[in-house]
Amino acid sequence: MLKFFYFTQMISAIFSIILVLLHSPKGDGIASIGAASQLFSSQKSTEKGLNKVTYLFVGIFVISSFVLGFLWKYLK
Repeated sequence: MLKFFYFTQMISAIFSIILVLLHSPKGDGIASIGAASQLFSSQKSTEKGLNKVTYLFVGIFVISSFVLGFLWKYLK
């Protein structure tokens, strides 16, 4: 059972890193001081889908971390 959660955590961590690196940069630089940062902040549908998949893998990672912490405490 522990091996399953170790595997799940490792795979979700790897996919989370890859998906975060696939996102487009959101840094506005000095344009964030004024209202110019709001002009180009709309998201495309592919990026919305990428956000949902990223949130899914990060959620799986967090849940598997909690489960591993709980199992580690009571199985050792």
